[in-house]
Amino acid sequence: MTNIFVDASMPDDDRRRKLFEGALFLYAPSPSLKALAAFARELVEEAFHPYDPRTAQFELPVERYVEILARLKPFFIHHPRSKELVTGVLRELGCDPEQTYFDVPRLRSATSNDYLTTGIAFAFHPHRDTWYSAPPCQLNWWLPVYDITPDNGLAFHPHYFDEAIKNGSRTYDYYEWNRTSRATAAQHIKTDTRVQPKPEQEIALDPQIRIVAPSGGVTIFSGAHLHSSVPNTSGLTRFSIDFRTVHFADVSGRSGAVNVDSESTGTNLRDFMRVSDLARLPEDVVAPYDQAEAPQDHLVYQPTIVPQTTDDLAADPARASA
Repeated sequence: MTNIFVDASMPDDDRRRKLFEGALFLYAPSPSLKALAAFARELVEEAFHPYDPRTAQFELPVERYVEILARLKPFFIHHPRSKELVTGVLRELGCDPEQTYFDVPRLRSATSNDYLTTGIAFAFHPHRDTWYSAPPCQLNWWLPVYDITPDNGLAFHPHYFDEAIKNGSRTYDYYEWNRTSRATAAQHIKTDTRVQPKPEQEIALDPQIRIVAPSGGVTIFSGAHLHSSVPNTSGLTRFSIDFRTVHFADVSGRSGAVNVDSESTGTNLRDFMRVSDLARLPEDVVAPYDQAEAPQDHLVYQPTIVPQTTDDLAADPARASA
């Protein structure tokens, strides 16, 4: 059984323990969450002007749509304001700023009616983040930028939380992904040839849980949860934000959800920054998560040229990197 906690007033230590057991936590839009969603919405609407971003897919050729996303997404991801707003969310929801670490927030899009489902708008098949070199203690935070419907959100498949699935994680190495695949997302328009872990057996998508949240409402879940993008048949593009957190004590103590089936290599832990001062996790805490000696480069993804101002959103999209 998957317990769902709504606006729970609970110490973060207790919340994390329940999340590692498969619980879902939902929080209604708060001042900090509303501010994060509003900032993303402002950038999205500026990038797609004069079109409504939720229906721009019906006005633009797919190649032009990809160009816009190729500038917009790295601009949001690497904007100092995005990090500032995420730290505000974590403080407001009771995370210890000296012990909690987060990665940069991603802006996601899921277009309707199979307009664009690859590359920079990848429609995620059922997966666990642990298949992608996430540690067992990683928690995912997901919030819609605009109100969503049951037909354009996120689905959880709780039956598999503690059941192993045959999957392709054995072929996934985080450092190789940083080296060869992350920067090429915008090049995959018709098909996506990048190596990504997928189920290698039939998955029963039902029973499933679809959480329909308003703009800024956040869902927190373990990176070990099997989840997927809902096939978008709503007629509206869904824009959402997600970021991830780890707690120092969980990382150093090797705590978290049980790893039932991940065989990925490398680790994303070097991406995480402390809420209080943006410091990285100490190397001696991260190194034990490497299954072999880590390479000298590509431990942390370094974007190429990222737009620095809103004027840069009109620059050459080929120079931007997600």
